[in-house]
Amino acid sequence: MPHKKCDKNIARTIDMANEMIDLARRGYDNHEDPGCGVLYGILLDSGYRILDLALKEKQAHIQKGWWHETVTDPKTGPAKKDIANK
Repeated sequence: MPHKKCDKNIARTIDMANEMIDLARRGYDNHEDPGCGVLYGILLDSGYRILDLALKEKQAHIQKGWWHETVTDPKTGPAKKDIANK
């Protein structure tokens, strides 16, 4: 069965959310003024919210039997694991 485009989009969303979280952490560690601290705080919060929603949607697709662990995107490769818990 071919992979559903919606599953690939979820995998890309998980990757994007993890990248947002990583960038927010690095940005916050290197910020030099309060405005940047606010920016990276919002980015971190948004990344976690998006990640939570995407992981819930992934789980719903798994329960429907749609999801395959081999879902990949030509630009990003296999869906990355959740880095939020690093």
